[in-house]
Amino acid sequence: MSAPAVLLEWSPGRPYRSHRRRTRHRFAAFVLVCAATLLALPAGAVADVVRWSGVDDRTPTDAIVVLGAAQYQGAPSPVLANRLSHARELVDAGVSDRVITVGGFRPGDITSEAQTGKEELVADGMRRAQVTALPFGEDTAESLEAVSAIVRSEGLRSITIVTDPAHSARAHALATEYGLDAHVSATSEGPGTSLTSEYLLRESAGLITVWLDR
Repeated sequence: MSAPAVLLEWSPGRPYRSHRRRTRHRFAAFVLVCAATLLALPAGAVADVVRWSGVDDRTPTDAIVVLGAAQYQGAPSPVLANRLSHARELVDAGVSDRVITVGGFRPGDITSEAQTGKEELVADGMRRAQVTALPFGEDTAESLEAVSAIVRSEGLRSITIVTDPAHSARAHALATEYGLDAHVSATSEGPGTSLTSEYLLRESAGLITVWLDR
């Protein structure tokens, strides 16, 4: 009388139900991993933006790169003027005696952000030969691509990026993508230095985009 019980115990339905349970468990684990990743990316990006915002690396390099910001027909905006002032401070501190200004044209402009930056630094006492203007790029990625080209062509080894605190993490990540040995010295006070929630979220989203494009 025990044989039917044995056959019932090993009926074909049990392995099938066990397989379905394993499938459900694997799917649940997959969903949890995806959810954890979706939560970790924004958290990691925000943490990186905040961490890089306080970096003021004054290691000597071959050139100081001032990332562009708005200019008004040759007059630098307060944010750009603040970056240029910080770059001049780095020159005086011995970080490098060469500055590269970047930034292209906006519709209606008669000059570029890069040229405006160069003229401002020359007016501040730097020799014209010390400052190279690269009037290329509509955004940070395109500007740093232009920087990487001149770095390779002139055999430069390292650069120091000057930008706003919230922008530092993304700028460094992009520079690394272009193979640049990049240091960062963020502005510490004045226009563009406030770590507002809007600026923080925008730069965190931009940093995630850089990570996902790798």
